[in-house]
Parts: sequence; C-alpha cells; structure tokens
Amino acid sequence: MSESWIREPAWAGKFYPPQPAALRREIERCLGDRRGDEPTRVLVAPHAGYVYSGAVAGAAYAKARVESRVIVLAPNHTGHGERLSLWAQGVWRLPTGDVAVAEELAARLQRAYPEIKPDRRAHEQEHALEVQLPFLLHRRPDVTIVPITLGPLTLAGCEALGDAIARVVVEEDAPVQIVASTDMSHFIPAGEAKTQDKKAIDRMLGIDARGLFETVERDDITMCGYIPTTVALFAARRMGCTQAQLCRYGHSGETTEDLDKVVGYASLLIR
Repeated sequence: MSESWIREPAWAGKFYPPQPAALRREIERCLGDRRGDEPTRVLVAPHAGYVYSGAVAGAAYAKARVESRVIVLAPNHTGHGERLSLWAQGVWRLPTGDVAVAEELAARLQRAYPEIKPDRRAHEQEHALEVQLPFLLHRRPDVTIVPITLGPLTLAGCEALGDAIARVVVEEDAPVQIVASTDMSHFIPAGEAKTQDKKAIDRMLGIDARGLFETVERDDITMCGYIPTTVALFAARRMGCTQAQLCRYGHSGETTEDLDKVVGYASLLIR
C-alpha cells in the first residue's frame, strides 16, 4: 500500500478524544443506552466536536444497522483538492483502529461517474468525514468505506451524482449504506436556527432532494452539508426509499449556554 493513501487522523484531540479508551467511552456516551438494528439506506449526521453534536449523531448511529460497506459523503470545508474528491484506496487511521477503503466499490463508482476524481488533498484536513468514522467503526468493527468530499454542485450535478450512486448500490449483492455529513444553521440565535433548520429538515423528511436544495439556497440557510445531503436524497429516491425519521435535533447552545450564536444539528435515518 502506498504510504500516501494512509490517512492519519487529523482531528483526534480536537473534535474527539485521541486516546482509544477515552474515545470508546465518548462514543458510548453519545450512543446512549438503547441500541437498534434498523435497516437503513441513508443516515444523516452532524460533524461538530462530539461535546456539541455527538449525542445528536449518536441518536442515529444507535438506531441504525451499520452495513459492512458505507459511502460517506461530506462537504469540503477547506476548498482544497478536487471538487468531487474520492479517497480511492488504503485506510483511514483512527485512535481505535483502521478503517479500510472499499476499493472495488470505489472503483465501480468512479467508472459510473468519472467526474469523481481520486484525490488526497481535499481529504487531508477535512473534519466532516473523519468524525463519522469512529461511530461507524464502533458499531461495525469490519466496516469499510468509500470516502467522498464534495465542493459546490448545481442541482443537476447533485442529481446526476445521486443517480450514479444509486445505480451502483442497487447492483451490489450485499447492502451498501450512505452517510451524509452535515451541520445545520451556523452562528445565529437559537430560535432563528430552529425555524430555519425546520424548513430543511422537513424537506429531508420528505426525501425531497430538489426541495432541500432550493429551500437552502432560497432562504439562505447556512447548512454546510446541503450538497452531500441533496446527493444522498436523490440516491435514496432512486433506491426506492419511502420513509425518513428525525432521530434528534439540537444546537451548540445546549452545551455552551450561549443562545445568541448557535450551530444547529440534526440526525436522520432514511429507509
């Protein structure tokens, strides 16, 4: 394996504990006492530090069955690398172990949608994808992933990518899951965030990709991962999903007690 395709943890000690035992304890805290095994095509979860959004993410990860192969879609906060960036091989290292890339699935997806480019730069300092992985590994120790970060896309681009993902997934013999990583409104009063976020969440609950994209852009909702979430919703519809469940909504003010500038978080399951 080429050393360059080994992704070292960039956010351990910042967004989640760097020590294996402490990270396991924190994941257990976020997951809570109830564990489920619900078949889930798409899981939407936030990506802030676990102290802020971990329990919101955990509410979804606790309910869902995590499949052995997961396509993880995340926004590109840094602006580095390719607009549609695939970490195509190797492993992602975490304090609690390595998560291997599902290389054959990644190659099939790239053939189905050549606009996705193998690229490391977009992933090297991106937190939105990395913070999903300790949850996935904890719930499914043999999990493998297809890591994709997405820059700006048009609605048509989101639909085309979602269709390509769905085509690849439905042709697989074993289930493949999609995780979309997103936070909701950023740095506005808690009441305003709840109002704005509900508009987006309602579209997600309706598995309405076009509605989510258009609502976020029209109402200037500062949902950083609306592109990967829109892609995931298009894929969900093409895969025949008909049900969506809000697992938990919250915001950073619940931790900081600052209600004037909060970041909103939501987690959902789509079947």
